[in-house]
Amino acid sequence: MQQGKNYLRVNDQVEVISGKDKGRVGKILKIVNKTNKAVVERVNMIKRHTKPTAADQQGGIIEKEAPIHVSNLMLVCSKCTKTVRIANKTLDDGSKVRICKKCDETIESKA
Repeated sequence: MQQGKNYLRVNDQVEVISGKDKGRVGKILKIVNKTNKAVVERVNMIKRHTKPTAADQQGGIIEKEAPIHVSNLMLVCSKCTKTVRIANKTLDDGSKVRICKKCDETIESKA
């Protein structure tokens, strides 16, 4: 599997653009670079059957987020509140920033 350049970061607001959760918006909780997937808050929910263990006293069916491929996600700009493509720009001081292609504002992830 070939790894592509990932433009998404943890805490970015993204919208699902294809699949069963199309149109849902959520925050990225985790990124798995090896498989080009991301775990998004309340998106791609699965049911996991778990046995009771010492750490988890009560077993049962728990719902949790499963990773979704980054090609099915699109960044939501915080300024213009639309799904946007992004560009990378190097500032005069040498730092790299992500730029919204619609409103030309810098995109910073909410920590």
